[in-house]
Amino acid sequence: MRAWQVEELGEPAAVLRLAEDVPRPAPGPGQLLVRVRAAAVNFPDALMVRGQYQVRPPLPFTPGVELCGEVADGPRRGERLIGNPVLPNGAFAEYALLDAAAAFPAPEALDDAEAAALHIGYQTAWFALHRRARLRAGETLLVHAAAGGVGSAAVQLGRAAGARVIAVAGGAAKAEAARALGADLVVDRTERDFVAAVKEATDGRGADVVFDPVGGAAYTGSTKCVAFEGRIVVVGFAAGQVPAPALNHALVKNYSILGLHWGLYNTHDPRAVRAAHDELTALAAKGTVRPLVSDRVPLAGAATAVQRVADGLSTGRIAVLGD
Repeated sequence: MRAWQVEELGEPAAVLRLAEDVPRPAPGPGQLLVRVRAAAVNFPDALMVRGQYQVRPPLPFTPGVELCGEVADGPRRGERLIGNPVLPNGAFAEYALLDAAAAFPAPEALDDAEAAALHIGYQTAWFALHRRARLRAGETLLVHAAAGGVGSAAVQLGRAAGARVIAVAGGAAKAEAARALGADLVVDRTERDFVAAVKEATDGRGADVVFDPVGGAAYTGSTKCVAFEGRIVVVGFAAGQVPAPALNHALVKNYSILGLHWGLYNTHDPRAVRAAHDELTALAAKGTVRPLVSDRVPLAGAATAVQRVADGLSTGRIAVLGD
């Protein structure tokens, strides 16, 4: 089969190679062989290729952590599923493996590219907002990187929860994308200080919940505009800077700093992951959520797509389509 291979670590555009004769992976106990119909490109894909992610598959490996696929053989042949492929055989290939226990029915309301993009980003946003921050209707939610894959999910899920959503995005095009997602207020951080914008919009009170997949200056600014008893959910560090929180500041202002590593729930509480999937499927059926897929490329375009995500040049998700 054809599959993208990483034989040495580095920038995606430089080290990814499309091989034509990679052996098709053989499913082990409890695994399903799926034909990849679409794979969503995630920032962790770029980090993995660079060797900067917490999961480091042995070389060579095929990246791609999220897919929509069709079961290729066995009693479940033909089922359309979404999930995380079993590394080192990632989703940027014609075939991949899924653990049957962690594979979910692809929502009928979504096409292959949209379904592929529903899993990681929307599960992450769901657990961040509902499990960790306990977001309530009527609260103000501040979302950083609101036009990105996980940020766009947080905007939609915040609106679905009845929150007032303030979206921060970088540049006019991304700001417009965040506005189209339904954000109540969009702040283009290249044009305006988001801290001042949040304080103005909330009459000085600040945001009740902050969704931060960026880190760096986004986190630091968030501590300046989080409300009394507010909650900052740390989701990632796309800016490349891991902040060192001043805990005395959290004490003085009475806010909480919450970490969210969604993947841990697959081990510690898989039933909660399945329940979240059921809720997301219902929201998709109602049209309340729909993943923002900005571009759909063939398998041959995967390396360029991963590099675009690595460089922060994408909006929503890029989907790599199966042939």
